[in-house]
Amino acid sequence: MTSADAPDAERTRLSKAAVIDRALAIGDAEGLDAVTIRRVATELGVTPMALYWHFRAKDELLAGLADRIWGEIDTDVGSADDWAQQLRGMLESLVRVLRAHPCASQLLASTEKLHGDAALRVTETALEMLRRGGFDAVQASEIARSALWTGLMLVMSAPGFDPALDDAARAEMMRRNQVRLAMLPPDRYPRLVEAAAPMTACAAEDQDFHYTFGIDLFIAGVREMAVRATAERATTEPATTGRESPPVPAG
Repeated sequence: MTSADAPDAERTRLSKAAVIDRALAIGDAEGLDAVTIRRVATELGVTPMALYWHFRAKDELLAGLADRIWGEIDTDVGSADDWAQQLRGMLESLVRVLRAHPCASQLLASTEKLHGDAALRVTETALEMLRRGGFDAVQASEIARSALWTGLMLVMSAPGFDPALDDAARAEMMRRNQVRLAMLPPDRYPRLVEAAAPMTACAAEDQDFHYTFGIDLFIAGVREMAVRATAERATTEPATTGRESPPVPAG
């Protein structure tokens, strides 16, 4: 094989999915700053030119990673459930995906939200659920955006969240934060001293409560807004008599 033939051979054996798999593994292990065309190519044992066949720049590669993350969100959440339960199922799936990929929260927060078929599919499904819940297009759009950011903030606000830290460093950081709060003057900060452990806890059972409680809060709020939206329509829409109004004669 000549040197001119090498890039074609590399492109033939290197799929787009393989590139995304390796880039996502690097991002999860070391953060998105470590994801570069050159680094991914080195990991795959090919030249950077082989990756340019699929991704011409890092921004395109990150968009591909974001589409992969969106694609892992489960939109098949059960047609038998009511719309709020379906919305909960999608939000729970989003949180599971974000927890499984340490780089995913930063990735979805920093990339175009409606780029790629997977993101469009998730958003369309969420909007359909909310329309069935009685919200108009404006309200449904606001809630769909809030649902995404609720998932992102739940993950990014979890005690100990820092993709750059390994388990030992994270545990040490949490220990120091707990000690710092516990040592505050109790006469000035009695509630912070009391909550030193739960404010900084990162045990698995504590994190499960963190996510479940946060999703409960969001869904309860959306349900309440649905009740308000229904009540507002009842007061603003004209009452019907049960029969159609007669046509207006042409002038």
